[in-house]
Amino acid sequence: MSAMEVDTPVEGAETKATPTQTAKTTSGALAVRSIEGWILAITNVHEEATEEDLQDKFGEYGEIQNLHLNLDRRTGYVKGYALIEYATLSAAKDAIEKANGTNLLDQKIEVDFAFVRPPAREVVGNSKSDRLGGGSGSGRKERTGAAGGGRDRSRSRSPEA
Repeated sequence: MSAMEVDTPVEGAETKATPTQTAKTTSGALAVRSIEGWILAITNVHEEATEEDLQDKFGEYGEIQNLHLNLDRRTGYVKGYALIEYATLSAAKDAIEKANGTNLLDQKIEVDFAFVRPPAREVVGNSKSDRLGGGSGSGRKERTGAAGGGRDRSRSRSPEA
């Protein structure tokens, strides 16, 4: 069996985000790296834009790992958004800073990180039930009337033999 080919890392290249490499979206949320890289969402993309148009515009900020330009099945036109993946955080930040608010085919595009970490929830109590909403866990309304909380006696019964 032959050995699997593995690309050797380029010296000095960023490959993974370290705790000091943080990025914020334009709204201030904490951006999150996907498994393979930093994914940007480009919105308000012209319906007649092509992958080549996006490659030309965003290729100058860094090497594009992946580019997804989804088309409407019925019309064949672009749905209005694209996803672009960069391997490095610096390339992704550069693309956001320089391309956000610019024109692509006479249409102003918006560029930001696609994935963000949700804000931390406020914890009120100490127990698990407090954090998850409390309650008895059954999610059912308490029943009354029958002994032991059984079925309501107003329901019809099968005839006894």
